[in-house]
Amino acid sequence: MQLRYAFRLYPEPGQRGALARAFGCARVVFNDAVRAREDARTAGEPFPALATLSQTLITRAKHTPERAWLADVSAVVLQQALRDVEAAYRNFYASVNDERKGPRLGRPRFKSRKDRRQAIRFTANARWKITGNGRLSLPKIGDIKVKWSRELPATPSSVTVIKDAAGRYFASFVIDTDPAADRARWREPDPDRAIGIDLGLTHFAVLSDGTKIDSPRFLRRAEKKLRKAQRELSRKQKGSRNREKARVKVARVHARVTDARTEFHHQLSTKLIRENQSVAVEDLAVAGLARTRLSKSVHDAGWSQFVAMLAYKAERYGRTFVKIGRFEPTSQVCSACGHCDGPKPLDVREWTCPACGTVHDRDVNAAKNVKQAAGLAASACGAPVGPEPVLAQREETGSHGIPPETSAA
Repeated sequence: MQLRYAFRLYPEPGQRGALARAFGCARVVFNDAVRAREDARTAGEPFPALATLSQTLITRAKHTPERAWLADVSAVVLQQALRDVEAAYRNFYASVNDERKGPRLGRPRFKSRKDRRQAIRFTANARWKITGNGRLSLPKIGDIKVKWSRELPATPSSVTVIKDAAGRYFASFVIDTDPAADRARWREPDPDRAIGIDLGLTHFAVLSDGTKIDSPRFLRRAEKKLRKAQRELSRKQKGSRNREKARVKVARVHARVTDARTEFHHQLSTKLIRENQSVAVEDLAVAGLARTRLSKSVHDAGWSQFVAMLAYKAERYGRTFVKIGRFEPTSQVCSACGHCDGPKPLDVREWTCPACGTVHDRDVNAAKNVKQAAGLAASACGAPVGPEPVLAQREETGSHGIPPETSAA
């Protein structure tokens, strides 16, 4: 399977300027390709092919006064911008035709130079390399210092250079991993070792063995510092350098919160996958919960990211990962006798089963029911529970985000 490994870059001032030119050229080629396709659609003509766009927007454009500066950056970066346009339109039409899962995608839009996040991609054709002294050598940019937090398990097939809103630079490498080698890294747990997970807000996760993992609430803990930074930003004149400095301060606070949350998710998901052969979790309606009065806490918990990590790590290391249906009454069923006691308000944290007299902790009982439902046990109301357990599938993440494997797990 393909994974991404991200490392911090520290370019020198001249290299930052070269990266800025590369970001700008890639953005211009992307926008030119979108405009060419939209003009063809408006005129009722077929979309120009990728080879035609490459010849027109890159090769010929370099010899015109308006686009002569495209020759200052690697041609591979510009070619990858065209491929991003092609992928964007392919995903858009697949979404329109209901051939793509997830929310409906909109038509590709122009990129703005005011976007705080920029990215360019170098494939093997660009002849980039990692030098003997551990620097990342990029064509027409130079040898950039890299903070290596761990070794790469294999030779990367491509590298994406990313600049985030906080002004930090990252190199994201695509690695083709060997499943057999990955599974040999960890000792196989007991085949009968399984765990059910109930995600929540009071506790981030409650396990079916009774373990409760507190919610770190990273955003809540940073709110005081964030309020101060945002207050300073609101007082700066728009377009001034001081406003840009204040904006970076706000972005850095958010970046620290995001990094801390991601590291927490990595450590917990790795621990659960390492120690258990089977892991089950409930399929939560995060998008719906994010529209309630609990929206800030839901976003702060980051359940979707955590579940995604469980899924791809289970696939990578040969574990079984199961999502049970979100309508399964895990909080209404006695895990001891199977009696269905009906819905309960959120302030009820403990309840006694009227059938067998067992006193239940609400969250622990729900985690036990998640585990039982994932094992295809009969539900409390007599109906069979689904879905069947299958290995989770994880697609390649592309070049538009910091990957899940950004920290040592």
